[in-house]
Amino acid sequence: MTLTEAQQYLSTRGGSSGFSFEDVVLQGLAADGGLFIPQNVPSLPSDWSSWRDLSFEDLAFEIMSLYISRSEIDAHSLRDIVRKSYSPFRTPEVTPLIPLDKSKNLYLLELFHGPTFAFKDVALQFLGNLFEFFLVRKNSNLAEGQKRHHLTVIGATSGDTGSAAIYGLRNKKDVSVFIMFPEGRVSPIQEAQMTTVLDPNVHCLAVNGTFDDCQDTVKALFADQEIRKTQHLAAVNSINWARILAQITYYVHAYFSLLRQKDVKETDDVRFVVPTGNFGDVLAGFFAKRMGLPINKLVISTNENDILDRFWRSGKYEKQYSHTASNGIPEDGSKAHPQGVHETLSPAMDILVSSNFERLLWMLVYEFASCASISASSSADTASASRAKAGKQINAWFDSLKRDGVFDVGEDILAAAKQDFESERVSDEETIETIKFIYRDESPDSGRGMGYILDPHSAIGVHAALRSFSSLPSPSATGGKVHHISLATAHPAKFANAVDLALKDQSGYNFDDVLPEQFVGLEKQERRVRVVKMSQGLAGIREVILGEVQKEGVKL
Repeated sequence: MTLTEAQQYLSTRGGSSGFSFEDVVLQGLAADGGLFIPQNVPSLPSDWSSWRDLSFEDLAFEIMSLYISRSEIDAHSLRDIVRKSYSPFRTPEVTPLIPLDKSKNLYLLELFHGPTFAFKDVALQFLGNLFEFFLVRKNSNLAEGQKRHHLTVIGATSGDTGSAAIYGLRNKKDVSVFIMFPEGRVSPIQEAQMTTVLDPNVHCLAVNGTFDDCQDTVKALFADQEIRKTQHLAAVNSINWARILAQITYYVHAYFSLLRQKDVKETDDVRFVVPTGNFGDVLAGFFAKRMGLPINKLVISTNENDILDRFWRSGKYEKQYSHTASNGIPEDGSKAHPQGVHETLSPAMDILVSSNFERLLWMLVYEFASCASISASSSADTASASRAKAGKQINAWFDSLKRDGVFDVGEDILAAAKQDFESERVSDEETIETIKFIYRDESPDSGRGMGYILDPHSAIGVHAALRSFSSLPSPSATGGKVHHISLATAHPAKFANAVDLALKDQSGYNFDDVLPEQFVGLEKQERRVRVVKMSQGLAGIREVILGEVQKEGVKL
């Protein structure tokens, strides 16, 4: 098997390397607890501008081919996986770019045209088809009497990952999927999308805790040797590298879409503004930038769970527990909880610790170490030493986070982070005002009519984009314009109560006009869900999973 450095993967904790793409997809989390990352970030080819008029599917094929060897997935099979992944989307553009305010060069990248109306569909439709491809190949070569390969997919969700994973994996042969979500802390539509899927291989577990509790349980299960004796575990959360890979495509696609807009020049600056909690979405933008996509800045927008924003202001990555009363809406999934997550109007971002941030830190330490080690005897020695140093540093930092709830990266790494990123924190009040402002704005300069409705997460991104625009010097460093592309991550109907709170008194607003036909009557359909208590511990949750897999007829 011939693999480039970009097609081989290592763990951020430094304990393992040389993994193939198939290894990474099927393992999800490294055995040493680290996250998989390519050993080298590939550059866009010299003629990448020729991709400008490619369809989303063809562009995805070109980008993914840089990270996936033909010896692992041949060109015909990869094209077929991509086609199956994006054919269910409701628009041929898959992720269309629309002008939101031409006077401010502000655009919205709509990522919610997939089966579950959320950005997670872009990655999880692809991941589901990858699982199926690898399993079919493994099981087609079995000797007589040999046990079939089976995947037990485990994921945690704050709302959208769960339904997107379920829709991507439902009724897939040789796959059991278990989705843990915090009981009472996802919106009614999100819960209904998950629990009304009655396919026998789908299992929803409502956990009496926070999203962080669910995510910690997933990581503990992957480290649990007892369950690994009988189950091949696979991950659907953004700890799975394939999800980050799939999301790189829409940054490149958006850039080409922007260039097709009137009065946009290649010399103009482009900023992507990303509402984020777990850091996976914006991390894909970072990889696109490292590959050579001309992104001026990636603007992180957080809600009041602002561990990322505080990091970019101080260099400290610190858990900060909130014990104040909830500001969010319980009906949309916000619910006060003693673990200390601050409940907001954007519950999918109510996360105490951003798991994908580890990947960025590894990259920054590795790059810094590489620059400091250029006098080593060879580039291979330099790369090896720098990777070892990065893994050692990541272990030390995250041991400190686990022990003390905080670590400080120092001035050099913070300065490196600021070269690519800026950060903004947006309050619930600002979220509501932004939904109102965008809905009411019908000025000629906006370039559109009145009535565009943002969900609360997308509104956080737009507010941060407007703030970024107001702080820009004029003209830009290149002498051209600065365009902001803000990512719209979910359809507004998924967070009905927050939208109603913002727009209930606005002339012409009627939520029934917003509701997609796929959501009508969904909450009244039959459901299947099992409540799991954190007091059951890891052993109790393991027992639940093994029991459900056995009921499916899978031999343990």
